[in-house]
Amino acid sequence: MMILGLHHAQITIPSGAEEEGRTFYCSLLGMPEIEKPESLKGRGGYWIQVGTQEIHIGTEEGFDRLTTKSHLAYLVEDLAYWRSQLEQHNIQIIDGIPIPGFQRFEFRDPFGNRVEMIQEE
Repeated sequence: MMILGLHHAQITIPSGAEEEGRTFYCSLLGMPEIEKPESLKGRGGYWIQVGTQEIHIGTEEGFDRLTTKSHLAYLVEDLAYWRSQLEQHNIQIIDGIPIPGFQRFEFRDPFGNRVEMIQEE
């Protein structure tokens, strides 16, 4: 049997930071929030749609997000636009190691999660 694809990925933010997270992910990055099932609403966090995939943003305490290399990479059409948008919001851009056929950069979200923006050349 084959794995058919990726249904969702999850990142975490501190408990109680959902509104700040929505401001960053939904307002700044433009990812629409989607409804969580009723059975999971009491657990905190929220879900967003990215293309045909979902990102589940959960809450977690006692974790230093700045110490991990784990990350999500968002495929974009206009890397320069996203660099400018993030810099305008005082997000520090980190240039990534080159990968043939792609341009990319990284940054940390307001909670320390590592994020990559990548564009095909």
